[in-house]
Amino acid sequence: MTPSGAPDPVGPSVGLGVLHLFCRVGPGVDRHGVLQAVKAATADGTQVVTAVLLGHKADIGFVALGPDLRRLRALQTALRLAGLDVVGSYVSLTEVSEYAAGVPDEMKQARLYPELPPTGMPAFCFYPMSKRRLEADNWYRLPFEDRVALMHGHGAVGRHYRGRVLQLVTGSTGLDDWEWGVTLFAVHPDDLKACVYEMRFDEASARYAEFGPFWSGIVDDVESVLDAVSAG
Repeated sequence: MTPSGAPDPVGPSVGLGVLHLFCRVGPGVDRHGVLQAVKAATADGTQVVTAVLLGHKADIGFVALGPDLRRLRALQTALRLAGLDVVGSYVSLTEVSEYAAGVPDEMKQARLYPELPPTGMPAFCFYPMSKRRLEADNWYRLPFEDRVALMHGHGAVGRHYRGRVLQLVTGSTGLDDWEWGVTLFAVHPDDLKACVYEMRFDEASARYAEFGPFWSGIVDDVESVLDAVSAG
């Protein structure tokens, strides 16, 4: 317990906890309650990105990043009590990959402590992924040096989209059903499409990657997001 009697924070020793929540909006949603939930989280130092989602899977997406998992859970509880129906979620941590140990410190800090959302990139998507463990294509049976070379080549493809797409890869091994969560922000939705499409031809993806469901939408402030899904 802290000196104030509050429970001790629970968080990573380095980096931030990340919680993706995908919610449906029903007729009984308390708009003020949703706004207050986001306001309270940000006042406690949690970053909260909101997006209006496209398609049938959900209406609103929240990406919350902070040092204390208890605070992320408090946001989830507050949103649920405000009437949102959480129909999808993902739990992960920011990280610096073992294949990026040699990158400059400022790049490491940007991966561990990102500032989101990026300005001028309203197009959004999220998907989970894992590496294959098939007999012929088992990522975890490859020598480390081979994996490093493959990931460096994979990263080179992504760098073609610098300034058009911002990628946040968070680690979820032991925390959720997949091994990584990939959150993308882009200037235009076709930037997302082109980036993901091109990277799938890279050997690190073509031979060794498995992908989960995609959630896509448009980043905006929480008030505008609520307006977009409200009938009134």
